[in-house]
Amino acid sequence: MMTLTSYLMISTFLFLCGLTAVIARKNLIAVLLGIELILNASALNFVAYTRFVNNNLDGHIFPLFIIIVAAAEAAVGLAIVIRFFQIRESIHIDDATQLQS
Repeated sequence: MMTLTSYLMISTFLFLCGLTAVIARKNLIAVLLGIELILNASALNFVAYTRFVNNNLDGHIFPLFIIIVAAAEAAVGLAIVIRFFQIRESIHIDDATQLQS
């Protein structure tokens, strides 16, 4: 039987993995995957609190919006990464700092 604490521990693990990927990686695709993990951790929190605390459907609707935002983020982010690769022939974050000027 899964309890609220076990769901929150899994969510914390997902969040920390995503945060580590965002901070430590130099690859743009790995950073996008880290952001996806962070969004999934927040969706898991919503569903877990709804199931164990108030038993209504409000917490199940927010993860649908999170999934929509994650899909849009993946589509736009990958389009930017593909265009960046066409220009610089690299997907490292250090090369993206040259695009600021």
